Amino acid sequence: MSLTNFLEAKNLKVGYGGRPVLDSFSVALAHNEVLCLIGHNGAGKSTLLKALFGLVPLNGGTILLEGQTIDRPDPRGMNAAGIALVPEGRGVFPGLTVAEIMRLGFWANGIPAGEQSARLDWVMSVLPMIKKFYQQRAGTLSGGQQQMVSLGRALLSQPRCLLLDEPSIGLAPKLFQDLVGPIRALQQERKMSILIVEQNVREALKISDRVIVMKSGELIREGTPEAFSNNTELMELY
Repeated sequence: MSLTNFLEAKNLKVGYGGRPVLDSFSVALAHNEVLCLIGHNGAGKSTLLKALFGLVPLNGGTILLEGQTIDRPDPRGMNAAGIALVPEGRGVFPGLTVAEIMRLGFWANGIPAGEQSARLDWVMSVLPMIKKFYQQRAGTLSGGQQQMVSLGRALLSQPRCLLLDEPSIGLAPKLFQDLVGPIRALQQERKMSILIVEQNVREALKISDRVIVMKSGELIREGTPEAFSNNTELMELY
């Protein structure tokens, strides 16, 4: 295995209730790479992210982090290793204010009290719009604002790797651009690795270094964004 890979899955077998979703699936995410994962609904994209983060158990296969095998991946361990997941559907608590959600993020990430203010200032420098609705309840925010909160909470840990599960859901194209622009800038500044699952192919390709296409739990195509930009056959998957 090349040491350029940050996160790698080999021959993963994952399923629900005895029904396989991924069968002998392999993928690698390099250091300092934005890898875009696209495919139809039910292709297994979200299941892959959950398996990589330890939210669903493996029925077989291996996950490696910087060349080291992770025997039983779990969210706390993966988070401690520098990996953060931004789940599909944003996952914010509608009854809590943004400030309260961030305090929960401090606790979940084990960030010492003495570091919390500086960490929050850093997140606000990446996503300054959050300042405008910091005291509002999440349930009163727009979809784009909620997505910023979800991303901001994930960034509190200053991760080395982001797993983004369909961040554009429910967002107008302009709002998605406002979100992914800072993500790409941050990635380039900090040399982060990002695996982004996305249905908004056109916008996702703009920030990606490499693209893989899934269909029915299998990797069916791989290449640079340029290779897919005018691919009519690819667009028919949607």
